[in-house]
Amino acid sequence: MDALDPRPLDPIAEARRNWVAHGWEDAAEGMAAVTSVMRAHQLLQARVDGVLRPLGLTFARYELLMLLHFSRSGALPVTKASLRLQVHPTSVTNAVDRLEAAGLVARRPHPTDGRSALVEVTPAGRDLALEATSRLNHEVFEQPGLPPRSVGALVRTLAELRERAGDVTER
Repeated sequence: MDALDPRPLDPIAEARRNWVAHGWEDAAEGMAAVTSVMRAHQLLQARVDGVLRPLGLTFARYELLMLLHFSRSGALPVTKASLRLQVHPTSVTNAVDRLEAAGLVARRPHPTDGRSALVEVTPAGRDLALEATSRLNHEVFEQPGLPPRSVGALVRTLAELRERAGDVTER
């Protein structure tokens, strides 16, 4: 590392050069794109975790609290929460267990399906979700690390990727 330039070598650019040097030119740009998205995820996750950790939340638990907060009644069946969060029901159940132990959600009987239960956000859960949202908005979402026009372009590009992968059917 040069004393005048304390930045480390970009490992993704170096990997791309190696891909080309080894005859994988057709895959080099895609490898760089995938690796860049994965690294960007790590960087953004670290920022989000830095905001949520002092509040005793993970991003998964925060997402569940906000999903319940936004629902009409403040409650959803685990299966519906799982579909909306795009995670396995076991992951939602794990988050519910942790949030319930902290008094942030409560399980209650489903009013029309005796085999199912609803997960309901408590007033404390709603308050914490709103506090976390305020902090995330201020510290991460309002300034994600790119200028606004680039953020919009990134959102559109990632929406196209998700759509082509079958993750969503409409935007």
